[in-house]
Amino acid sequence: MRDLNKRLDLCSINTATLGYQQPIHETIEAVARAGFGAIAPWRRELEGESAKQVGRHIRDAGLFVSGYCRSSYIPADNETQFMAGIDDNRRAIDDAAELGARCFVMVVGGLPAGSKDLAAARQQVHDGMAILLEHASSRDVPLAIEPLHPMYAADRACINTLDQALELCDALDPSESGSVGLAVDLYHVWWDPQLEAQLTRAGKEKRLFGFHVCDWLVPTHDMLLDRGMMGDGVIDIPLIRNWIEQAGYAGSVEVEIFSRDDWWKRQPAEILATCAERLQSVC
Repeated sequence: MRDLNKRLDLCSINTATLGYQQPIHETIEAVARAGFGAIAPWRRELEGESAKQVGRHIRDAGLFVSGYCRSSYIPADNETQFMAGIDDNRRAIDDAAELGARCFVMVVGGLPAGSKDLAAARQQVHDGMAILLEHASSRDVPLAIEPLHPMYAADRACINTLDQALELCDALDPSESGSVGLAVDLYHVWWDPQLEAQLTRAGKEKRLFGFHVCDWLVPTHDMLLDRGMMGDGVIDIPLIRNWIEQAGYAGSVEVEIFSRDDWWKRQPAEILATCAERLQSVC
């Protein structure tokens, strides 16, 4: 396992961790000053901005884009809505290419409104990603499926385990070309009894594109917006990082924390300093 001590160049800050308190250009400068090697911006932060210019700013600051967050949901009520979502994701993939993102993170969506057909939603995800994969490949942007915790199956992501995500990758890219893989977020997968085996499988298939760290608090007061800073919860982060790196992952260790009532109320400099300390001491 890589030693992160004095190696923040191996680490990335997902900008959600800072609570979107500053414009993207200020956030880029803050992340660079703090010594990190990479950044993972969100689409909301590029609204009204030129992705090409933001990408240039990121590179000029000495950073790279570990991942671009995130896809629009794929399952839809009808064909018109389905294709509108596909077109929206194509535009986001274009921005990911301009940013030089190492991957475009796919949070695929859950059930369309009023539906109880989970199998149909998953089929729509397959079909939609098959369409998007052609465009993403033409722009040299790998797609990284992020399986979400099962509590989000209805509304945010009907792909909920690494096994499901890998089965989808295998169906979309049986040749293992590197065009589609995984964004592994500890908040969503730490509980999985098959976690080590599935990480090993993903490594053999060259599908490990991203690794997001945070912690699971006990108690958790909000299942979306109460993630913990590394070391404040119950996830054995070094154990899982060892598993994923033993499987061949050599990308950034990316901090992604949604914390409306705690960290998002703090100043970005404090958040970044704490992330830096915890990455080097408890991850």
